[in-house]
Amino acid sequence: MKFVVEKNIPFAEQAFSSLGEVRVLSSVDFTKDSVRDADVLVIRSETNANRSLLEGSSVRFVGTATIGTDHIDIEYLRIKGITFASAPGCNANSVKEYFIAALLQLANEQQFTLKGKSIGVVGVGNVGRKVIHAAEALGMIVLQNDPPRARNEQTDQFHPLDELMDADIITIHTPLTRDGDDPTYHLFDETRIKKMKPGIIFMNTARGAVVETEALKKAIESRRISYTVLDVWENEPVIDEPLVACTTIATPHIAGYSLEGKVNGVTMVRDAVCKHFGIDNPWSPEAFITPPGNAVIRLPAQFRSLEESLHYVIRQCYDIAFDNESLKRLATIPRDARGVFFRGLRSKYRVRSEFSNFTVILSKAHIQYRDVFTAIGFKCDLLK
Repeated sequence: MKFVVEKNIPFAEQAFSSLGEVRVLSSVDFTKDSVRDADVLVIRSETNANRSLLEGSSVRFVGTATIGTDHIDIEYLRIKGITFASAPGCNANSVKEYFIAALLQLANEQQFTLKGKSIGVVGVGNVGRKVIHAAEALGMIVLQNDPPRARNEQTDQFHPLDELMDADIITIHTPLTRDGDDPTYHLFDETRIKKMKPGIIFMNTARGAVVETEALKKAIESRRISYTVLDVWENEPVIDEPLVACTTIATPHIAGYSLEGKVNGVTMVRDAVCKHFGIDNPWSPEAFITPPGNAVIRLPAQFRSLEESLHYVIRQCYDIAFDNESLKRLATIPRDARGVFFRGLRSKYRVRSEFSNFTVILSKAHIQYRDVFTAIGFKCDLLK
């Protein structure tokens, strides 16, 4: 078989080379001509798998190593008999860790505590569930909104979206949908945003088009929203630079870009390929993954509060401020080169290992925080 895979999928060549001939391309090089003779495409969210790409090709299988599928014309694939697979939940833990890093960055910069703050979680799927677990570990009061689950499960744990508007923090974890019972396109438009409590913290790591850009800018500029964390943007990769400039933490759609999240994605797609074509050819990425060099983190005694302690440790394994500073350089880039710049930040993204790879050494002064560190994914040991 002939495989065409996206360049920014780690270990993709190693994963699929035992199944056939592999050609690795940048997302911008996925064209009708370049995929015409392929049997299998393996992509991420920057490549649109639709009629304009696939018509007239020999492609029989499309796999996306992502949880989102809004870049896939699923109906077209169905009509053409092309099998499709995604990787639901593959990077959910990575997004959860991004969420924690962002909250701790804000808490330390703005000198507030997280315990007792209310947070509205919009979308309680693979990512949302992990975010809720982390928020509860941090002592936050969680309100959940997920209309499909509310209908299916008939429990009182879910709230109408309007009831979340009084929360101190809103975080979005929904797919992008434009039809059906619960469309999420511009779910947060001007009307919705005006319902939010003044001074709220607003976070979106789902899809940019769930939020209306102009309405969000107005709310930030009027200070209705105090702090904003955005990892996703409308019209990627050509995104709105003024929105980037006024966002507190702005990153280039990399919340799910941990090494483990990416590897999970390619592994799930490879398994789906093997199942579809009846191939018995197991593969493990473990031989290719190098553990982080700073796997042991000692927490200095000078950091006494929970927020200070967590922020210090998390920065040793993931410094979200670096990603924010990188995207904020967008203002210095010529307008016609901004799309290329945005793609470059993603395609050349550094290796980021998840918290589970790190052991935190706690002194007696910090033993009270052991359960929190453990709950969000770290290993812990006591200072001898």
